[in-house]
Amino acid sequence: MIVVLIIACEVGFWVLLALGLALRYLAKMPRTGAAVLLMEPLLELVLLIVTAIDLKNGAPADWKHGLAAVYIGFTVAYGHYTIKWVDGHFAHRFAGGPPPAKPGYGMARVKHEGKLWLRTVVMAVVACGLLQAAIWYVGAGGDTTSLREWQGTSLKIVSIHGLIALSYLVWQKKDPRGRTAVPEEAARPEQKTLR
Repeated sequence: MIVVLIIACEVGFWVLLALGLALRYLAKMPRTGAAVLLMEPLLELVLLIVTAIDLKNGAPADWKHGLAAVYIGFTVAYGHYTIKWVDGHFAHRFAGGPPPAKPGYGMARVKHEGKLWLRTVVMAVVACGLLQAAIWYVGAGGDTTSLREWQGTSLKIVSIHGLIALSYLVWQKKDPRGRTAVPEEAARPEQKTLR
């Protein structure tokens, strides 16, 4: 049931995102669109509650509960970023907004990749915190091996993403047009997006 709920939360995320942006830009109802987008965190709250209830009802702590914790951590770290990214593209495509900024080259790209890595660190911290809470909840009498393995997996994800981010510093990609990189914030005019 937990896996089905994780899939339902992911599908629900994209459905709410599409509906919110359609209301905001196509139906010209920005407040209603924003209200729909603000419902996104409720999906993760439902997943968290159902996972806790599942453990409370005596379900053995296994990979599904670990996956739920990592999914919630990912949503906390990358959810707002994803909404903002899609909002920028949607505004450009359907509402005449400016083209979304690209990460750029050189140090601008290094900075962008470093920020993404920090999001992954946040994901791991949230996931490991939820997993540790589940381990304490299950207690010494239950098998928490799977939950501890997911904590290790979260740390491996941070390490691998850190190496990838570092590779952008070591092997900086140069602008093929020979121009100096412009910081992401200055690359586009001010645009009203979700904050």
